[in-house]
Amino acid sequence: MTETESGAHPPHAQSAEISTRLNWLRAGVLGANDGIISTAGLVVGVAGATTSRTAILAAGVAGLLAGALSMAAGEYVSVSSQRDSEKAALDLERRELAQSPEAELDELTGLLVQRGLSEAVAREAAEQLTERDALRAHARVELGINPDELANPWHAAVASLVAFTVGALLPLLAIVLPGASWRVPVTVVAVLVALTLCGVLSARLGGASTGRAVLRNVAGGALAMAVTYAVGTWLGGAGSS
Repeated sequence: MTETESGAHPPHAQSAEISTRLNWLRAGVLGANDGIISTAGLVVGVAGATTSRTAILAAGVAGLLAGALSMAAGEYVSVSSQRDSEKAALDLERRELAQSPEAELDELTGLLVQRGLSEAVAREAAEQLTERDALRAHARVELGINPDELANPWHAAVASLVAFTVGALLPLLAIVLPGASWRVPVTVVAVLVALTLCGVLSARLGGASTGRAVLRNVAGGALAMAVTYAVGTWLGGAGSS
């Protein structure tokens, strides 16, 4: 008995599952990264304007909630649109299979030939795939869609909300726990370390250069905090004069 017959996933299914998990993990890292930078910029800016822990905490919590909910809503809308497109493409393919099965068989054969199979082997494979599940075959080969794993907008929304929140908690805690004189330095160091780790993870998941990814990440976060702190300090000084 083969692995497929015994219920195990075939190699292409395992590859698709691994790719999906990597995409989710990469999205989680990027969501956390956004939470770190946006919240750090906000609380450092407020800390530049006032030493009030209450004011800093209120601004940080408001920024965390607004950012997390915004990310979740954006992901929900985006993935809902993707899911609608996938379902529409599957509906169209289902109608075409019902109306012109021979033409669809020829199309599937041609697609397999484009992937490197000989005409005879491609035809035999297309016939076997069509006999087993024509819609699934066309969905995978022609559309690149797994009918059993359509994009889920709720999963995407919750994942984005959680990732952003986890990232935002670090600068929020770093800014409110230390004393007034240590708040900004502690936050800057904690944020830069976290951004370094996020840069390393995102680079490895995406197969990119680690050094460049870390440099971009750290430079962007440092610039955001420097700008907001300068503006906050200026506004705080202007307000007290």
